[in-house]
Parts: sequence; C-alpha cells; structure tokens
Amino acid sequence: MDNAMAELEEFISQWDVCDARDAFLVFRQTLEAVEGVRLDFKVRPGITFSLRGAHPAQQGRELFVLIDVIDDDPEQRWLSVCFYDEMVTDTQEQGDRVPGGLMGENARCFNVDEADEDLVAYVAERIREAGANAAK
Repeated sequence: MDNAMAELEEFISQWDVCDARDAFLVFRQTLEAVEGVRLDFKVRPGITFSLRGAHPAQQGRELFVLIDVIDDDPEQRWLSVCFYDEMVTDTQEQGDRVPGGLMGENARCFNVDEADEDLVAYVAERIREAGANAAK
C-alpha cells in the first residue's frame, strides 16, 4: 500500500461514524470498482481530505472525480463530490454548476451532508458515469 492510501486508511479509522463518513465509504467503494482507476489521497487538515480518481486513458487531466471531505468543522464534516461538467449528466439537477471549479474547468459538484440514500446512490452513479467517460 502506498503512502497516500495508508493516509486514507488512517483518516477513515479516526473519523467518527456519521452520515458523511458512511457516504464517503460508498463513494470510495464505487470509485475503486471503476476499471483501471488510479486513486490518490491529499490531506489538508482543517481544509479538506481529498480522494481523487484518475484514469490512465485521460488526456491532460489529473483526475475525473474529486471527493472532498470538507474539514472546516471536524465535528460537522460534509462532502463535496465534483466532476468536470461535461463528464456527467445531472438529469435530476441535484448538483451545482461551478464555473472554473475543478482544476480551472467548469464543474458539477454535489454536496452530501446527511443520510439521503437516494442522493448517495445518484452521486455513486455519477462516479461510474465519469469513470466510464474517462476511460474512453
């Protein structure tokens, strides 16, 4: 296991059980199931803990999804899951359009902070969709 993934495991083990943690674990599992995915984990305590998914077929982009654990209040962490806007559909309009919001490109971001199984399933499907598009 590389250092970034060891840091991810340590972070998860120290994170108290909560709705955001449960959703994060679903998103991580979904991301790990994307064929060919490369994972990275960036730590910025007090700001974010970021799980990033990339695919070797991507040209000129470091990632296709950014799963941020927002850490401005460790007792009330929440998730922001962002994609390049053109890599996902959002027929239910659950996400926010964020101009220049992902590595300087337009993004579609989904905020998850509560136990909403439908939203978690919807965002997990966007992870699969973005992964498939990144592999093209």
